[in-house]
Amino acid sequence: MSIEHRYVSIRGITLHCAVAGEGPLVILLHGFPECWYSWRHQLEALSTRFRVVAPDLRGYNESDKPRAVRAYELGELVADVDALIEAFGATEAGIVGHDWGGGIAWTFAMERPLRTRRLAVLNCPHPAIFSQALRANPRQLLRSWYMFFFQIPWLPETLLGLNHAAAVGRAFRDSVIVHDAITDEDLRVLRDAASRPGALRSGINYYRAIMRKQFRADAPAWLRRLAGWTDEPAPRKVADWPRITAPTLLIWGEQDVALRKELTYGMEPLFDAPFRIHYIPESGHWVQQEQAALVNELLLAHLA
Repeated sequence: MSIEHRYVSIRGITLHCAVAGEGPLVILLHGFPECWYSWRHQLEALSTRFRVVAPDLRGYNESDKPRAVRAYELGELVADVDALIEAFGATEAGIVGHDWGGGIAWTFAMERPLRTRRLAVLNCPHPAIFSQALRANPRQLLRSWYMFFFQIPWLPETLLGLNHAAAVGRAFRDSVIVHDAITDEDLRVLRDAASRPGALRSGINYYRAIMRKQFRADAPAWLRRLAGWTDEPAPRKVADWPRITAPTLLIWGEQDVALRKELTYGMEPLFDAPFRIHYIPESGHWVQQEQAALVNELLLAHLA
């Protein structure tokens, strides 16, 4: 397989993209604290049938890193994916996302249904289910402690960046279930990406942006009027969320240390298209790396 590395200018920023194969467009969206390299196994497998594009999301690795927290709001991230589809000469794409990339993928499918040919999400709960769990499930709230730690200015990125992002390497090592799936060389590449100037700050700004937006939306009406905030709160009930019209596959490594399996329950009302969940017992959070062959097989069948 030959991977082409391209720099694509969209919406006033430049994104680095790993590109392989020919055929219908598939876009792979990575999570935190990763980069395009997390999809190395899928680039090889999917490129036999598809034109596969794995960008470094804005703020990561070799892509541009805007400083403002608002530059990392979901609306900006969704618009980036939309612009990438156009930049690669397509009108629609198969959208695949893991972790934070999964959050972007869920939102893209809801907001850009005509652009979403098929959807696949890996170890990322639908925002309707996740927001409900954070309100009602103390165990999930405890597992998501890091989201609140990331709201502290400068400290999280400083600690994570020490010793060439050693904490990033430990986070992978401590949470992976299939230990030989991520080698020392893989960790070196991921730590190098996280150590680029501004990368950890930008990645953490994803969490800051979504929490600040939720705060603005949930603030009292008088405060929102005074501050000029126009954010609408997310729907409280699952049935009130926009339904996804693309055929959807959710792949879930069951031994995820941060995201409980219960986050996959009760999702059927969110879809007006075929929806399927495939659980992988022998995998943690990094499922496309821990169980690459099985994930590749599932994605090839679903995206066809």
